Amino acid sequence: MSTQPDQAARWHLLLDALAERSALSVAEAADLLGVSAATVRRDFGELARRQLASRTHGGIVATSVAYNLPAKYRTSTDDPRERIAIAASARIAPGSIVAFNGGTTTTAIARRFAARTDLAEASEFTTVVTNALNIASDLVLRPSVRTVVIGGVARPQSYELHGPFASRVLKDLLVEDLFLGVDALGPDGASCRHLGEAGINSEMTEHAQRVTVVATAEKIGRVSLARICGLDRVDALITDTTAPTDLVEGLREAGVDVTTV
Repeated sequence: MSTQPDQAARWHLLLDALAERSALSVAEAADLLGVSAATVRRDFGELARRQLASRTHGGIVATSVAYNLPAKYRTSTDDPRERIAIAASARIAPGSIVAFNGGTTTTAIARRFAARTDLAEASEFTTVVTNALNIASDLVLRPSVRTVVIGGVARPQSYELHGPFASRVLKDLLVEDLFLGVDALGPDGASCRHLGEAGINSEMTEHAQRVTVVATAEKIGRVSLARICGLDRVDALITDTTAPTDLVEGLREAGVDVTTV
């Protein structure tokens, strides 16, 4: 006996199909999913309510945001960044104030977080503070998320804003949780390759109650050019299971709460 896909799986399939076809009718979606037209209409309504698609008479069409969603909603855990993103996004409480710097891993976390269906049920907005233009563009249309962008000069390689304007905005902000992408994390702390990014990332750590570094295994135990912060400012690390055991244990002994996924 075949099993019908659950809501999350249906939405993945619908968004994938929208990216390929740009539009779907109720009949096409029902045939694709193997569910009733009533179920499809409810799914269409929920996708439209979350601004992931636009309703039309008898169907939906892709919005500029939803057209690029398949990668954002991928369910594969082959990529360690996706496993880290799943674990990190689950730690974000609806209605809280969180921050992300730029990077592939933090971008994956923000996208996983934005896909959570429980955000719409929260009594207040979840506030996201970021200096990454791509993360801000992903989140700005989410009705349950208030997006605060730190101003500054944009760096094309990472989409991150940095410089004195960013510092001026940041000095008046406080966040509960910062998810910090880095190029290296070792006994001397967190670091990255770009001096400007290191400066604004360092300031972000000073304005966060909790700092969680998110980094794949190859970045653990390394040192990069520009220091972001010492281990005393790192509360937690989420990395993947291929991180060397001795390095992970060393970080734990230094007081870092390490999670491997």
